[in-house]
Amino acid sequence: MGNVNLRNKWALVTGASSGLGVDFADILAGRGANVVLIARRAHKLEAVAEGLRQRHGVEVNVIALDLGAPGAVPALLGQLDAAGVSPTVLINNAGVGAHGAFADSEWARVHAMLQLNIVTLTELTHALLPVMRAAGEGYVLQVGSLAAFQACPYSAAYAATKAYVLSLGEALNFELRDAGIKVAVLNPGITETEFFDVSGHNLTKWLERVMMKSRPVAEAGIAALFAGDASVVAGTLNKATALLNRVLPRRTVVATAARYNRAN
Repeated sequence: MGNVNLRNKWALVTGASSGLGVDFADILAGRGANVVLIARRAHKLEAVAEGLRQRHGVEVNVIALDLGAPGAVPALLGQLDAAGVSPTVLINNAGVGAHGAFADSEWARVHAMLQLNIVTLTELTHALLPVMRAAGEGYVLQVGSLAAFQACPYSAAYAATKAYVLSLGEALNFELRDAGIKVAVLNPGITETEFFDVSGHNLTKWLERVMMKSRPVAEAGIAALFAGDASVVAGTLNKATALLNRVLPRRTVVATAARYNRAN
C-alpha cells in the first residue's frame, strides 16, 4: 500500500461506526496513525475505538456527530481544534443512499442525502486542504461508488451524488499534484455494509453472490490513495462493469441500470 509513514500523525475517518469506516480506521491505525472516529452512534464508536487501542496502541478520539446536520462541519472543526488535532489523512466515508422512483421520493430524505454525500464531503475537504497544504503533506480519500459511472434510474439522485464525488476527487488529484497532497476516489460495487438496510435497496441472490467483503474494498482504496492514483474501482467484476459503462451507448447503460434497480 505504499511506504507512507503515519506514525504520530492523525487520520480522520467519517462514517466510522461500521463497515468500510471500521476497516479504514483499522488499516490506518495498523500503520501507526492516531485516529479520529466520526459517526452518529457514540456507543458503536467507543467499541471501535477500544479495539483499535488494544490492537495497535494508538490514540483514538471519538466524536459522535451527525454530519448531515446543518453546521456539522464547523462543529467538527471546533472539536478538532480544541483537541489539538490536525489530520494528515481524511477519509470521507460517510454517505447514504435512497432507492425508488425520484418523483415519489420524500424530499426531506433526498435533501439529507445531498447534504451528506455532497455538501458535507465538499465542505470538510475544503476546510482541511489548506491545513494539509501548509504542512506539505496530506491524503484525502473520497468514497464514491460504481454507480458514479452511469445514470441509475430508481437510484437517480444517489448515483448523481457519487458522480459528483468522482468528478471532484479526480479534479483535486490533478490540482494538488504538486502540493504534497494526494486525493483519490474509491468506487466500491456491492459491498457488505449497512448501506442496503438504510437505502431500502433489497438484496437479491445475485447481489449476495457478487457482494465483496468490506476489508479488501477498504484496502484497495488506501492502496490507491498512497500510490497517488486519482480513482480506483474495487474488484475485478466491478472494474469490468465500469469499463463497459464507459464504452457502451449511454442509452443501453441507463436501460440496463433501470432493469436492475426496478427489480430491487
